[in-house]
Amino acid sequence: MTAFPKTSALMQRGTDFLGSEYAVLCGAMSWVSERNLVSAISNAGGFGVIACGAMTPDLLDTEIAETKKLTAKPFGVNLITMHPALFELIEICARHGVTHVVLAGGIPPKGSVEAIKAFGAKVIVFAPTLALAKKLLRSGGDALVIEGMEAGGHIGPVSTSVLAQEFLPVLAEDHLVFVAGGIGRGEAIAGYLEMGAVGVQLGTRFACATESIAHENFKKAFFRANARDAITSVQVDPRLPVIPVRALKNKGTEEFTAKQIEVAKLLDSGSIEMGEAQLQIEHFWAGALRRAVIDGDVENGSIMAGQSVGMLKEEEPVADIMQQLMSQCEAALSRR
Repeated sequence: MTAFPKTSALMQRGTDFLGSEYAVLCGAMSWVSERNLVSAISNAGGFGVIACGAMTPDLLDTEIAETKKLTAKPFGVNLITMHPALFELIEICARHGVTHVVLAGGIPPKGSVEAIKAFGAKVIVFAPTLALAKKLLRSGGDALVIEGMEAGGHIGPVSTSVLAQEFLPVLAEDHLVFVAGGIGRGEAIAGYLEMGAVGVQLGTRFACATESIAHENFKKAFFRANARDAITSVQVDPRLPVIPVRALKNKGTEEFTAKQIEVAKLLDSGSIEMGEAQLQIEHFWAGALRRAVIDGDVENGSIMAGQSVGMLKEEEPVADIMQQLMSQCEAALSRR
């Protein structure tokens, strides 16, 4: 008998799909969602997801192998669609028998979904519009994550509550939809489950867990912050379509503006193509994030955080966070 009967009933389709006890995905946070946090989330009943980010195929190979040593529970791998070695990364996932691959950062290139499904894995996609969501689900996506602008890292322009009202009534009956962005407590999870979501994705809430390898300075910056400190990056040149990123305001956010100007000039002079320009921006974020998460440079690094950051006050074990979320959700559903 489950400890959270009402929650489990509403999450049933999600847990059947993921193979986990709770339909709670961990957002793929570069440098943070690695073997330690991913295995801890899966071991606590959730569904950990390795953030491949800018990893080489060799690094991903090692990360998956090391995660498997720490958990026997299911976990997934998040791949960035614009990664130049995407198909090699898919091969690594195939070799390890990864069960779920999340494709993020843009429309999956031709053949990528088919390559993943060929080795029996499930494909989870992101979509910022209803039309694109329908297209991706028709094209082989097994589940969809809708992520609102309250989230940390790369974001779209629409809030989670609006996306949920737009997508869930249309898609929830026939498709598996997970909701993400700004979720910090179980009461919010209850609301989205009642609207038809099969589960949720949280990143910020887990970023400062005891098992997270993020630097002490990074975690302290989270604990000091409130919701309004998590701001979005500014696009300086409309010809350079940069996906906005939400992070805590610091010198690093100013440096990103300067980086965009630099890349836009290279684009103007014809020194680089658009694809290379976007890749340079991605590499900037990967480096800036590493400085904050790994080196603890919270002045110049990128402290990617969602607006739920104001709810974080201390380090807690993943298992405790998961139980709190589920208890809050169950209590909210019981009051209905």
